[in-house]
Formats: sequence, C-alpha cells, structure tokens
Amino acid sequence: MTALQGTVAAGYEAVRDEFAAIAAAEGEDYSAQLVAHVRGDRVVDLWTGPDITADSLTGVFSATKGAAHLVVALLVQDGVLDLDRPVADYWPEFGIEGKHELTLRDLISHRAGVVGADDGFRIDEIADDRIIAERLAGQRPYWRPGTAFGYHALVIGALTGEVVRRVTGQSIQEIHEARVRGPLGIDFYLGLPAELEPRWLSTQPMRPTPEQLTQLQAAATGPNSITGIAFNRNHPEAVDLQELPNHRVVRELGPASVGGVGTARGLADFYAAITTGLHGHAPLLKPDLIAAVGQIHSAGTDLVTRQPSAFGLGFMSVGRAYPMLGQGAFGHAGATGTEAFADPRNGIAYGYVRRRFGFPGGPGPENLGLVRALHAAATTA
Repeated sequence: MTALQGTVAAGYEAVRDEFAAIAAAEGEDYSAQLVAHVRGDRVVDLWTGPDITADSLTGVFSATKGAAHLVVALLVQDGVLDLDRPVADYWPEFGIEGKHELTLRDLISHRAGVVGADDGFRIDEIADDRIIAERLAGQRPYWRPGTAFGYHALVIGALTGEVVRRVTGQSIQEIHEARVRGPLGIDFYLGLPAELEPRWLSTQPMRPTPEQLTQLQAAATGPNSITGIAFNRNHPEAVDLQELPNHRVVRELGPASVGGVGTARGLADFYAAITTGLHGHAPLLKPDLIAAVGQIHSAGTDLVTRQPSAFGLGFMSVGRAYPMLGQGAFGHAGATGTEAFADPRNGIAYGYVRRRFGFPGGPGPENLGLVRALHAAATTA
C-alpha cells in the first residue's frame, strides 16, 4: 500500500486512520486527497497514491456545480438576481414550450425539465456553456416545469450561466475567477490555464468487479431514456462521462456543470470561504443566504437518477447522505466519488478528491466513514 502523506491536527487521528483503511482496501492504484477545515482551521490535509501530491489537479465533475451556484447566490445577495422572477424575464428566448413561468428558484432546484437535448451534444458542445444554452432555450421540457425534479447533470451550469450572462454581461467562469478563486487563491478552476497543465492528472475509469459489473448492467437505462438524455448517451458520438475532463477543450472552457478542475485543498477552501471566511476574509455569503442555499427545495425520487435525492438552491442537501451533519449542510458531489460541502452548524468544510472512478459512482461510499470520523472529532474537540 502507498503510504499516506500529510498531517492531521491533534484529535483528528481517527480521520487519518479511516483514510488509511480505505487506501488499504482500495489497492495500490488508489490516488486521493482529503482536506477538512473546522471552525476556520485546516485540521486534515492528507493524500495518498501513485503520482499524486497535495497540489495535483484533477477533474471534480459535478462538484463544479457548487462554484456555479455560489455565483448565483452572490448575485442574489447583491440584489442583481431575484430567485422568484421567471427565467424568461432575464432570458426571453427561454420562455417557450411551456417554460415561460419557470422561476430562477425552480431552475436551480433542478425543476425545469430541460435535462438535455433530443439529439444530444458533441464533446465540443458539452464543453461550451453558450452552445448548450442556445440549444436548450427552444427545447421542450421532459416534464411540466416546476411539477417534479430531476438532475440536470450536464446542463444546469449552462442554463443558470445564461441567466448570469444576460444580467451581468459576464460568464459564471469569469465571475468565479474575479470574485472567488482569484482573490482568495483557491485551487478550484472553471477553465484551467495552460500553464497549470503540468499539475494535471487524468481521471481514470472504474474497475468494477464481475459482481459490480452485473449490478451496473442490470441498472442500465437506454440512451433515449430520460437518464440517457441527461447524461448525453443519446448522441451517436457521445463521450463516456469518465473521460470528459481528459479532453483539453473541457478543461480549457470549464463548463459550469462538470468541467471544474481542482484539489481537495481547493474544494475545502471554497466551502470554508463561503461559510467561515478564508485567509482573513469575511465569509462570502451572509447568514441568511447560507441558510437559504441549504434549505431543501426539491426532495424525493429524482426523475433522472431514479434515486432518492434532495437539492437546495443549486447545491445538494448533503444531510441525506451524511445524517450526522447539521441541518442545512450543503455542497456537491462529483462522479468519481469526489465530495465537497460545508456544515455551517458544526463549522466544517470538507473536500475529498479521488482520481479513479469508484463504484457505484457519485459520492463514494468511503465518504460516509470519513465524514463520520471527522464529525465525531469536530464535535468533541
């Protein structure tokens, strides 16, 4: 087993032990980073695996959505956006095919029903939020907007991003860089500069056991199902989700749904910056906005993933997955097993990145043990 590297603060040794146990169970090619802040202090900073360092960058997939929806929250806080105005007020072309009454609140709560395009997207289109938005403006929803929810996996950042662009003249990526990543020095990019490519580690595909492969095949949906459309499997040249950030065009443009690149330090710093402040800066969001983004807006069986799920304002309500956390904990997982969140009630900010896709995808099951150990240490420290 590759040795663990990094440090933990006194009282957090159980988190290190849990991480070591996961690394031993996963095997020699497991590469991952784990970082946590508690009440403003970085108390866990660990990494392990071949080729990886604390500074290695890799694709964080849907954890990107946290950055997209922080930008929306900042603009709501500024009074620039109103959650209860129709999207079509900001973006008139969107207001057709029954979408004219859909509010921004419902859009970012995954209630729009516009989870993809009937004929799918090429890889260069998936990488470009402007193209996605233009294509989906005229798309008929797959359910009546506002009546149900389903994960807009590859497109939510483009939809909300077009609203942002119409109001500010800037993209989500530009605002994230100017107001969040740049001034705070956060290692979490929506658009990876070419000069940082030497730090990039490609994501690696899942290696399911025969039993796991059988489970995956039994749960598979057709390419023209609502799940297939949402994950772009309906396009004849569809790129496997596991490969998306390995295409330079995706890393370069940083699509706000899935194209983010970062480290566990970057993700933990990002959520600390939102809730407790970072490097002497005040928290990015005021307490009322922190409470609002963590309030559950959509809950139940997700029409796309066909699994129980809960969303706040663009962020996942992570208390469903980690019931030991405080009410209002919010964040976003990524497809490799990446996880990132803030638990404002307990002062926790958490970032976990893994290079190889875990089974079954989404928030890796290993996170439950890690979060449990972290929470226990944080609440007894």
